[in-house]
Amino acid sequence: MVGWMAGVTLRMPHAAIERFLPMDKKQITPQLPHEQLLQLKRWNTPTIYNGWEQITQHDPAQTAINLEVTTDFMPQMGPMAGWAVTLQIEPSQPRHKEKAVRRTGQYREYIAGIPGPKIVVVQDLDKPATTGSLWGEVNANIHRALGCVGTITDGAVRDVDEMTNAGFKALARRLCVGHAHVVPVNWGCEVQVFGQRVEPGQLIHADKHGFLAIPPGEEKGLLDAAVFMDQNECNTVIKTARGASGLPHPELLKRLKQSETNFGEAARNKFGSPGEFGG
Repeated sequence: MVGWMAGVTLRMPHAAIERFLPMDKKQITPQLPHEQLLQLKRWNTPTIYNGWEQITQHDPAQTAINLEVTTDFMPQMGPMAGWAVTLQIEPSQPRHKEKAVRRTGQYREYIAGIPGPKIVVVQDLDKPATTGSLWGEVNANIHRALGCVGTITDGAVRDVDEMTNAGFKALARRLCVGHAHVVPVNWGCEVQVFGQRVEPGQLIHADKHGFLAIPPGEEKGLLDAAVFMDQNECNTVIKTARGASGLPHPELLKRLKQSETNFGEAARNKFGSPGEFGG
């Protein structure tokens, strides 16, 4: 299934990799209007998480989050939000080059046929080894033209400055210098990156802290929940902490405890759950 099935390595046998699995485009229908995606981009990923954990039916300690170290190589670009399009690569295997032209064309047709903004989620089948990278200046510009705003890959990236100049953000495991035998191997399929399973069409939010892959059906209340929880923090705990200068310790602790109670009550009244400070 999707992001809540974490922790199992998803590696396809070579025989299965040799075929193209087309994706049913009905599963890629955007569940939010574009203007909401633009608003989601205005908040960092931890803020989106704080809202999401109030509305999710899944375990927020396991679902949707990356479970391995993830590096944002363009933190200055801020957050990105979009719909997942998926790809598997295996740069160590030269046999894939025999079908490079056909596969590249089919893969680009898949990407072009899906509404954006899109985030390319790439599983590197060579992991834990790193042989080469799909991503560099050329592919960043090509995918930007195809409506993609960035990538999340458990493989490598290169040409970081040039990718940044193209407006294409990357979260990856590491950097490298070459592309080796990289060819689109399988696409429009479920992938696993950084310990998290991702399906095509899932809403992705990512920044320097990592990424969220929102489970299907939980997109529509996400923005309102994130905004509410951010305002709740500011109106209770943060407000009290920032105004605590000079208070005796007993009074400070009393006020902090009350602010956390107020935070939890506001969250419970809105969502039925008290949030991170609730009991």
